[in-house]
Amino acid sequence: MGLGILEMVGLGATLIFALPVGIYGINRLADGQMLFGGGMVLLAVLMVTLPRYLTTPQDLPSMAAEKVVGGVTKNADDEQ
Repeated sequence: MGLGILEMVGLGATLIFALPVGIYGINRLADGQMLFGGGMVLLAVLMVTLPRYLTTPQDLPSMAAEKVVGGVTKNADDEQ
């Protein structure tokens, strides 16, 4: 499934904050601070991936609407 326009804007905003954290972590790794640098890289990865897989309160109304609409309408495959 592709990203919608709002999801793409949200991802772009997240990347604005996550990229500097990741680059800082890579610099710390290059300087030999393995634990701190690895933690910063992990934090940057989590900043990007968690919003995609975590359900937030903003997602609940759209999930409820999908269930209601899905219960009322039938798929074209179900009719045949």
